Amino acid sequence: MNVTRRQFLQRTGAATAGALLGPGLFAHPLVRSAMADTIGDRYFIVLFLDGGNDGQNTVIPRSNGSANLRTLYDGYRRTGGGGIAVPAAALAATAIGNCPGTGAQLGLHPGLAGFGGRPGVGGLKALYDAGKVAVIQGCGYPDYSLSHEESRVIWQTGNPLGVPGLTGTGWGGRHLAHPAYGYGGTQVPAVTIGSSVAPELRQSGTSVLAIDRLEDFGFPYDYDFDDDTATKREAFRRLHQDLAAGDALPSKAYLGASGHATLVSSESYPQLHDLYQADRASWSAQYDGLDRSTGYDLREIAKIIYGSAQGVPNIGARFFALANGGYDTHSDQGAAQPTGQHFGLLAEIGAAIKIFYDDVASMGLAHKVCLLVWSEFARRIPQNDNGTDHGSQGPMFVVGGSVNGGVYGNHPDIANLDWNENTVYRQAPGPHRSTDFRDVYGTILTRWVNMPPAAVAADILPVDTEGPASDYWQTANFNLGFLP
Repeated sequence: MNVTRRQFLQRTGAATAGALLGPGLFAHPLVRSAMADTIGDRYFIVLFLDGGNDGQNTVIPRSNGSANLRTLYDGYRRTGGGGIAVPAAALAATAIGNCPGTGAQLGLHPGLAGFGGRPGVGGLKALYDAGKVAVIQGCGYPDYSLSHEESRVIWQTGNPLGVPGLTGTGWGGRHLAHPAYGYGGTQVPAVTIGSSVAPELRQSGTSVLAIDRLEDFGFPYDYDFDDDTATKREAFRRLHQDLAAGDALPSKAYLGASGHATLVSSESYPQLHDLYQADRASWSAQYDGLDRSTGYDLREIAKIIYGSAQGVPNIGARFFALANGGYDTHSDQGAAQPTGQHFGLLAEIGAAIKIFYDDVASMGLAHKVCLLVWSEFARRIPQNDNGTDHGSQGPMFVVGGSVNGGVYGNHPDIANLDWNENTVYRQAPGPHRSTDFRDVYGTILTRWVNMPPAAVAADILPVDTEGPASDYWQTANFNLGFLP
């Protein structure tokens, strides 16, 4: 069987790769030192809610505060047939803290407490009560786009104004490939759970694996005629080793080294499935009991984290990305009823995150895990017939054992909507100042990944150069307080 490099990468899911990755690489003192300077033995996970989650029905005012928030909410969203309003009484069991700007008491959508009768009961609300969830309100960016594709790119690149030097790379990818604080071609620091590399991890300096399921990840040998498998493997290995030789052209060296790294990864990562299933069968059954894609995807990450903690050779991933779709709720959105569409979406992520958190906590690793939840935009404040249309600012969530739980950022100003009936991004001080999502990214990069703030500002998330300052992100705040 002829196997081209392109075929190899497509079939194994290794979309980009680095350089020569020999056995025991991550035990090398220089590599250990570099990793300790940045994320160390911690893990960072990005969960994308694809479609534009309705933030106004995710973190909901229970009281008016100083800005009449609950009364305004009840005016925009109806109850009864087709109505999507979540009654204040339905939020009694999911109440969280108060909005810092207005003092209004807030509640999480009841779906975030998980499904009744399935694993993960209590969901994100239970983790919030335990002080492990930061709810960050009013997240957005200047000159917002209502296009799914445009807004996804903006969030994934961390580049709302299209700064030329940042295009084509993800905000996380720029860290991974940073010459001083990132990783080199000999490392595989990130994994996307899916068929292609998540755009926020995109770059061209190091390796990111795309794995759907660990047990299916591997080199595309011809298993119907496997008598020459060893010969094929050795031919592939020697071919790429020769390309990576010291006097090779840089492009050839990169090609050879990345091929070898991919080969080693294809033989190292699949064993993590068997290890996890053997040692943590009861936890695996929890994900099966939930029976939702987000749970299954988080289980793959749990397998890698567990294998890494057990010292399995050549497992160096510290950054992960996954996505869950279905949030484009133009119709039949539902309110607080468990049969509603939005309830089901939020219950899935609430329960899946709860199982995952409890899983890594059982490993003794909850304090080393940080999970960020985001969506490309929220929904329009007034409902349409029985759903919502594309909107502007929404909440983000940060979950982890080291997170300073609580409510951060101001609730969007739903009293003063723009011409498109959406909330307005503003940076002027006051009770409705927006949270620029780049401040959330910057807080993670500086407080969790340990990049110096000056490097983040210069190379990852430069501030806007357009004005006025009241409407653009001209002053960064890379310490919002939700991480120590």
